[in-house]
Amino acid sequence: MFNDRSTPLSLLSTRRSARPREMVAPGPSDAELRDILMIASRTPDHGKLAPWRFVTVGADRRDRFNEILQDAFRIDRGRPDADDVSAIEQFAHQAPCLVVVLYSPQESAKIPEWEQELSAGAACFNLLAAAHAHGYVGGWITGWAAYSDAVRDHFGEAPERIAGFIYLGSPGVELQERPRPEYDDVVSEWRGT
Repeated sequence: MFNDRSTPLSLLSTRRSARPREMVAPGPSDAELRDILMIASRTPDHGKLAPWRFVTVGADRRDRFNEILQDAFRIDRGRPDADDVSAIEQFAHQAPCLVVVLYSPQESAKIPEWEQELSAGAACFNLLAAAHAHGYVGGWITGWAAYSDAVRDHFGEAPERIAGFIYLGSPGVELQERPRPEYDDVVSEWRGT
């Protein structure tokens, strides 16, 4: 069973994202989304800088989001073919709920930018974990749009960057396990040499 909410450890040990294109309604209610985002903001954050922001994209704004993506594609990559147009439209409309997470670096003499980037990544994961704890699935997507200044400029401004598009909803198909690293391949004991 994936995303087993019976205990905190069960949830963490069975956590599984879903493909946004396979998510269906229902997604989080406004109150649930607020709770999810409050939990997401309780992320490790050296210096209490909050170097991240969350921008929600309501269902009523997905057509506009599609227009922005289509225009940005033309700016960044040239004329889209029919498959590109279709893929962009799917990207804009998939899953019931969308949160754009912005990495928002803060001026600090003490906290390096790298630590702020790590905090933004932790905020994305915390958002996913909070959604799963609420009984939903989530998917953290980047792709070309996350690196497009033309897209970013509709949600923030330089030096901010899009850390990810996080889609939330209910699974439309049964979740499948994906390959995980072998314990011994990613864990070692330091011997002080």
